[in-house]
Amino acid sequence: MKTIEDYIVTIPDFPEPGIMFRDVTGVLDDAQGLQMAIDELYKHLQGVDYDVIAGAEARGFLFGMPLAYKANKRFVPVRKKGKLPRETVEKTYDLEYGTATIEIHKDSIKPGEKVVLVDDLIATGGTMRAAADLITELGGEVVKMLFLIELEGLNGRAKLEGYDVEAVVKYPGK
Repeated sequence: MKTIEDYIVTIPDFPEPGIMFRDVTGVLDDAQGLQMAIDELYKHLQGVDYDVIAGAEARGFLFGMPLAYKANKRFVPVRKKGKLPRETVEKTYDLEYGTATIEIHKDSIKPGEKVVLVDDLIATGGTMRAAADLITELGGEVVKMLFLIELEGLNGRAKLEGYDVEAVVKYPGK
């Protein structure tokens, strides 16, 4: 029987020498792989009390939306700056080579709502930390951060200290 790791394609030396790129499109390319990924992520939500799922652009949408549908919960998109039409709150954070800004609609999280944040991969943790800060700013509470893949060698969990962080598949390197 196949595992999720069987659907994740590893590409050596991309985007630069020494990097082992973990490509989730292999999971998306196969109906069984996608179903397995959503089912495995959903297992990590059992017993968690939450009101809404939020996903980071763009691959967090791909995994967060089916989870929200399966759990009968709302989905809140965490977008790159300038993509949302209503009033937003935003957060700028550091990337490896520069900065990025994400935002969510100001009315998308109500005070006291419990939020699960979803993305395909945790690397350095910057995007999810910024998303959690936005949720908190709006009065929400991040009760879980859920990822399909974790690159343990980049130590992203350190930036997310204090949060319940889980990943389905863990790779020791970068």
